[in-house]
Amino acid sequence: QVQLVESGGGLVQAGGSLRLSCAASGSIFSINTMGWFRQAPGKQRELVAVITRGGSTNYADSVKGRFTISRDNAKNTVSLQMNSLKPEDTAVYHCYANSIVGGKDYWGKGTLVTVSS
Repeated sequence: QVQLVESGGGLVQAGGSLRLSCAASGSIFSINTMGWFRQAPGKQRELVAVITRGGSTNYADSVKGRFTISRDNAKNTVSLQMNSLKPEDTAVYHCYANSIVGGKDYWGKGTLVTVSS
């Protein structure tokens, strides 16, 4: 089992910045990919950015050039630096991890990001 705990959400004006962090615990040896998904009211959960243990990244087109994902394998953390935030970035952001044991997905409870116009 893997536990994920997010921090860093909040309210920010359009054009501002926020940094999200996620700490993993439990069977961390089994984790390969970590990252962030988000879910806005009335919408499906969508990928924001993911990063492998080796550092390969993948971003949603909507956040490319504005968001940066990073990972500290020694501390078992993944972070998301969000710049130039837009009202459409408002959502609950969930930390994600994928285990190489059975390919199981793990999710954090989420942290709310609200961007005011």
